[in-house]
Order: sequence, then C-alpha cells, then structure tokens
Amino acid sequence: MLLIAIIIAFVALVISTITDIKKREVPDYISYGLTFIALGISVIYSIVYLDYTYISQSIMGFIVGLIIAYAMFYMGQWGGGDSKLIMGLGAVLGFNFFPLFGQDNFWILILLANIILFGAIYGLIWSIGLAIKNRKIFIKSLAEWSQKSQILLIRRVMLFTTIILLLCVFLFIPEQFRLILLSFVAMFYVMFYVWLFVKVIEESCMVKDISISKLTEGDWIYKDVRIDKKRITGPKDLGISREQIVLLKKYAAKGKIKTVTIKEGIPFIPAFLMAFIATIIMYYAGIF
Repeated sequence: MLLIAIIIAFVALVISTITDIKKREVPDYISYGLTFIALGISVIYSIVYLDYTYISQSIMGFIVGLIIAYAMFYMGQWGGGDSKLIMGLGAVLGFNFFPLFGQDNFWILILLANIILFGAIYGLIWSIGLAIKNRKIFIKSLAEWSQKSQILLIRRVMLFTTIILLLCVFLFIPEQFRLILLSFVAMFYVMFYVWLFVKVIEESCMVKDISISKLTEGDWIYKDVRIDKKRITGPKDLGISREQIVLLKKYAAKGKIKTVTIKEGIPFIPAFLMAFIATIIMYYAGIF
C-alpha cells in the first residue's frame, strides 16, 4: 500500500504545483479527491486483509494534517489551498499513534519538517527572484523602509546588543565554545535583515490591485474594503470567501467598486513537492 500512497501523493503534488504556479490556487477537487481516495483505499485494504490499522492510520493521518493545516492557516503562513492539501496528504501517508498496533509510521511529521526546511529555502530564493525582477521598486522601497524611525531604532539596539554579546563571548566564554556562540550572535543579527528583506519584498513586489472579476477564494486582501460605510472584507478574514466575492461582484455591477488591493503570496506547493521527494529519499535510505 505504501507504493500506491506514494504514487497518488506524488501525482496530486505535481498537478497542484502546476496549478499553483499558473493560477496561484489549488483546486478543491485535488485536495478533497486526495482525501477520499486515501480513505477509500484504506477501507478496501482493511476489509481485504481484515486489518483495521490501514483505515485507522489513514484517519489519524488526516487528523494530524487537519491540526497542522488549521495552525498554519490561522497563523497566516498558508492559504486555504495549501492547508487542504496537507490534510489530504495526511490521509494518504497516514500516522500511527500506537506502534503496538502496527508498524511505526511518522511520514506526515517527517514531511512537515521537510516542508519547513525546503519552504524557507524556496521562499528566500523566490523572494530574491522577485527583488531582481522588480529591482527599481524594491530598491526604492528598501531605502524608504531603512529610514523609518522604528527600523533605525531597532538597528541601533541590535548593534549595541551585538557588541555587548561579542564582548561577553570573548571575555567570559571558554575558547572551545566561542565558535558556537558566535554563530548564534551572527544568526541573531542576520535574521533581522532577512525579516526586513522579506517585509520589503511583500510591500513592494507582492501587493497589487486586481479587478473584482479576477478575485478567487482565499485571496489575501491587503486592506479593508468598505462600501457605503460597510466593511465587506479585509486582512483579518485570512482570505476572502466565496460569499464575499459574490457580494463584491454585485457592488461592482452597480459601479460602486472596480478593484481591490490584494497581497499575492508565493506559490508554496512546489516546496511541498520538493519536501515530499526528499522524504521519499530519506525513507528508502533508511533514515527513518
């Protein structure tokens, strides 16, 4: 069953990657189809082999995927399509809370760890690409952000803190531990500039106005949309709903609104695919 699960998940991820890059969305039929196919196959295997661990692991995997999906969605890290897909992957790969009932199965947790790793690398590379593509806007925005009073204050505080930490390392820390601590100090300093870089990219290269007709469910609205003093949607909604899109289209037909400002996210599913391939390699290499 493992080979079947790998093939189904791989095909779903390839299709999702293509649609995410082209349209910035993952169709529901892929995520829901992945979940129902996984549960259906698990039921068949459980009946044929009279072993309920197939269906139990699939259900447990779905639950773990559901928890991860909700956590990442409400933290604003993933969109609706990403979240639904991880639920489907959980159902396909399964999870075993109780090793006594069958073989240990931690695919979904290993996959999540790889998604975080590859997602960070992929996101940084994509952001660098955006900065190069939109270099004039990016450089102008970076200069503006660098001169903001809050940023200047943080930079001064970080510089002062870094100097104090360096002095402490060289004066009080044994030589054999200095390299490790210096690495943490450098990471502390660099992370701020990585955050600043990503923030400038978001504000300068990922915010744009689109027509109401091009809105899709889950689009991240950058600022509140109000019509006749009534709030229709906004950033707090964690993605626009179908009902809100329908309402905006009605207002657009009346000529009350033409465009909305959205924050275009990075197509993140390719990182899922890379992480999945890495997880398969790790499995067959005997790493877990």
